[in-house]
Amino acid sequence: MQLAYTVLDVFTNKPMTGNQLAVVGKADGLSDDRMQAIAREFNLSETVFVRQPLVERHTASLRIFTPSIELPFAGHPTIGTAVLLGLQQRAAAVRLEEPIGLVTCIMERVTRNSGVARFKLPILPEEKGPGPAIADVATTLGIAPDEIGCGAYTTPMHYSAGVDFYLVPVRNAEVLSRVKLERRGWNEVYPAGHNAVYVFTETPEERGNDFAARMFAPGMGIGEDPATGAAAAALIGLIAAVGPHETGQAGYRLRQGHEMGRPSLIELQVGLEDRKLVHGGIGGSAVIVAEGRLDLPD
Repeated sequence: MQLAYTVLDVFTNKPMTGNQLAVVGKADGLSDDRMQAIAREFNLSETVFVRQPLVERHTASLRIFTPSIELPFAGHPTIGTAVLLGLQQRAAAVRLEEPIGLVTCIMERVTRNSGVARFKLPILPEEKGPGPAIADVATTLGIAPDEIGCGAYTTPMHYSAGVDFYLVPVRNAEVLSRVKLERRGWNEVYPAGHNAVYVFTETPEERGNDFAARMFAPGMGIGEDPATGAAAAALIGLIAAVGPHETGQAGYRLRQGHEMGRPSLIELQVGLEDRKLVHGGIGGSAVIVAEGRLDLPD
């Protein structure tokens, strides 16, 4: 069996930056175990498998795998696949069936091998509960307890927009850069979902972005991720709850991956009515960097 694949860098317009993504086409004949094995072979944050859609007017059906698990939804695979299929099919609208539901992306071609895609969140983020104790969080991140909290974001919280994340605000970008994981006790401090933690801060001193973040998910088979759209989607819920706006549309830019040498930029859209979140969106660029062929045993 031979299958074509494409590798893109996502949440960036510059090759060799952003978050790498492998997209495997014509994957209808692959079993779950075979897809998981291929994702483990690529060993990227996520690998996408493109299949025929269940509904004819949709563009494709997707399965999304990390090296160790399948995800119902993820942002950088959605953006990257939307750009790839939009370029291949010369389509401005790309409708992707994901396990979480239908995700409709608007895609704009930039060059022959790059584009920008944006999508409305298939489900709005919701608070799942308070986060762990500050002292325990500080221990797992190798920082002091008084370095947790940033402006109106005062304490760790647990949010999900389809994938659970613990959202941990820290004082500033300097603290963010010093985070060093202590894996002992990690699963006990962060028991929900896949033990994934999104550490973030506001960046008023930086031009071009409003937030900076880092994502750690040992339970997903990911040490640190260069750009995490599903975590940014969860963060939209917290921004709506405690951010500066009560009504109307607001846009934010979030940088991630700088500490890894893979700088990424994620666009967030937040729509509010009387402090209630009524719209959330994610956007970003993607660029094709490689194409190849998988040779698989029958």
